[in-house]
Amino acid sequence: MKERISKKIAAAGIASRRKAEELIRAGKVSVNGHPAELGELADDQDVITVNGAVISSEEKVYYLLNKPAGVLCTVSDDRGRKTILSYLPEGKRIFPVGRLDYDTTGFLIVSNDGAFSNLLIHPRHHLPKTYLCLAGGQFTKKQIQELEHGILLEDGMTLPAEAEILSYRQHPKETLISITLHEGRNREIRRMMNYFHHPVLSLKRISMGSIELGDLKEGEYRPLQKREIELLKQEAAGSAQSVSIPAASRSSRDGSM
Repeated sequence: MKERISKKIAAAGIASRRKAEELIRAGKVSVNGHPAELGELADDQDVITVNGAVISSEEKVYYLLNKPAGVLCTVSDDRGRKTILSYLPEGKRIFPVGRLDYDTTGFLIVSNDGAFSNLLIHPRHHLPKTYLCLAGGQFTKKQIQELEHGILLEDGMTLPAEAEILSYRQHPKETLISITLHEGRNREIRRMMNYFHHPVLSLKRISMGSIELGDLKEGEYRPLQKREIELLKQEAAGSAQSVSIPAASRSSRDGSM
């Protein structure tokens, strides 16, 4: 079956469809020896090259990793720091679906399926992501209500979050909070806590959509089940219609927490 070349490049895990289109415009993609054109179709018998290298269809893999703290959410680092690939099977060309920052732990999907990744992290979609946040000081119910209505950060109003105080600790004073976001701004929860002058002591993502981290230990991974993959696709596609987006928030992109 013939498909757009940009889709085939994304399916091979080379780049997102949008990036593939940029590569085509730049003349870096060819089909059967001739420069590819935007919108051009190809099938499995056609030879597609990107920067001179032939792309090939590869088995799609989908892993759920419990990312430890102190690990980069990337596949390489020019400073030699530990990356998520340290915890995943060797020989697989895979990449993180969205990001967690260096000190954030927990739920991270890693895959070589570009189309799947784009579906989950596209700004139009608002797949809920739930975090456990241990914050310094005593968080108040009034502050929880503010989170639930949205607060004004430097890049605009946040979407309403679902937030709940789980417990207080007195010595030292700390608050454990559950926060569910419907957007993916860069370091959003940390900036939310800074807004209230409560430093983040630890942050862990525990779920995305209906899929939970469960009892997976830090540094461990497991393959996603087929039903989980399909459920995430359905929820991401449906979430685009389910959340009302304030105008100031429409430019938000998926980022680390």
